[in-house]
Amino acid sequence: MQPGEPRRHAAILERPTLVLNRSWMPVHVTTVRRALCMVFRDAARIVAPDTLATYAFDEWIELESPPTPVFVRSPSIQVAVPEVIVLMHYDRVPCHEAPFTRRNLFLRDEFTCQYCGKRGAVERLSVDHILPRSRGGKTTWENCVLACVVCNARKGDRTIKEAGFRLLRPPVRPRWTPYLTLRPNQRLESWSRFAPESRRRQHGTF
Repeated sequence: MQPGEPRRHAAILERPTLVLNRSWMPVHVTTVRRALCMVFRDAARIVAPDTLATYAFDEWIELESPPTPVFVRSPSIQVAVPEVIVLMHYDRVPCHEAPFTRRNLFLRDEFTCQYCGKRGAVERLSVDHILPRSRGGKTTWENCVLACVVCNARKGDRTIKEAGFRLLRPPVRPRWTPYLTLRPNQRLESWSRFAPESRRRQHGTF
């Protein structure tokens, strides 16, 4: 085994896998490790995103050309990493609202200043109250946006109109989605077939 191989395999096992319910609606994002366990126990099947064919564990490891070039290996077998699985018996869809937290606000606004459009790291962004708290503004989804350090300093204790600012988009209260804990760059391209970005934007989700 090459140096660093165990660490690389561990990282692959922690990669995200989209979980669909029996109606093929996204309900969760789990790890590759957990997804393979569910498929091995026949609680789920692996979905090939390009063809929508589904596979049991034995069928999946016998594929000559799996739809992903990433594998986890053991001394006896190698298994292509599943990007999407579908549950065999679960029909429900979580429908509760996303809790208002600093992390979720960063995810909603995609680490982007809502005034100038500049993307940045956490330390370069802050939470701005559209209606300042000194004027009765509340800490809510509809009154809070991300702002870069420069825009936040320029706006100060003023309203958007007073500061001459415009929002990139209206701040909305997002619904819960299975992508709640993921940054946009962590979502796999193959998932778009099951949850297009345009649909999430239309409904105010992450």
